[in-house]
Amino acid sequence: MEEAALALDVPKASRLDRRKAHTRQALIDAAVRLMTDGRGDRASIQEITEEADIGFGSFYNHFESKEQLFQVASEEVMERWGAMFDRASMGITDPAMRIAVGVRMSGRLAWTNPAISGFLLGAGLDVLESSGGLVSRGLRDIRAGQAAGRFSVKDAEIAFSAIVGGMLGLLRVQRRNPGDVDESSVDEFAEEALRLLGVPAREAARIAARPLPALDAS
Repeated sequence: MEEAALALDVPKASRLDRRKAHTRQALIDAAVRLMTDGRGDRASIQEITEEADIGFGSFYNHFESKEQLFQVASEEVMERWGAMFDRASMGITDPAMRIAVGVRMSGRLAWTNPAISGFLLGAGLDVLESSGGLVSRGLRDIRAGQAAGRFSVKDAEIAFSAIVGGMLGLLRVQRRNPGDVDESSVDEFAEEALRLLGVPAREAARIAARPLPALDAS
């Protein structure tokens, strides 16, 4: 009875709060679509609100600028990407194996989650400005590998930027010429990423060829 009474005391969101949340999410979703289509840099606030199907004046009730909106949208997509990685790498403690899973999973986004793949291509290297998502996780795993003597690379951020740049290039080639990139191409890139970090060639090849954990793209 006490639990039921406590549940009744939890305040419900008002209709106004729900409407505000819906409008804010519509703006974020519109920003994601525009970035996925490669129109993020060129889009005006008028175009954003039209894409979101809301009034122009509502924009500033939620965001101070277009730049702030796109940053929030980027963080949201990157966190979805990071959550996918968390599910796929659950129970894996070796930093080299975690990096390989992240790279191989990311290279398969064109098939498993085209929306995120398109968003990453639209955002380009700006994805590195994200404070969360797979960026924070990737840097964490590289630094863990450095601390454990698993990786010999000196600068984690430079190494991670190089891997992300190569991954964006791979996704770009796949979008332009789908027949030129398959799963073996992605796994070869993962092997090269491990070698960049300092993993011996034979071991990098072995890790990149391991069965990939089941990917939950929900």
